[in-house]
Amino acid sequence: MLNKLRLRRKEHTVMGHRLEEPRMTLMVVLWALVYVGLPLMVVGSLIDLGVQVVTGQCVGFWCWF
Repeated sequence: MLNKLRLRRKEHTVMGHRLEEPRMTLMVVLWALVYVGLPLMVVGSLIDLGVQVVTGQCVGFWCWF
């Protein structure tokens, strides 16, 4: 599927100058961590806290420290 998308792309030019290909930047990685990684960590921590309150056993990541 990725090959089809890559092959469909035509070379874009503006006034005869070739445009750079889009690429992943550091900001994309940071925003992905904020919008995906942070909520997953919060939900996982709340689940671990709930298990600790109910069972009395520490099963969370913070138990290692």
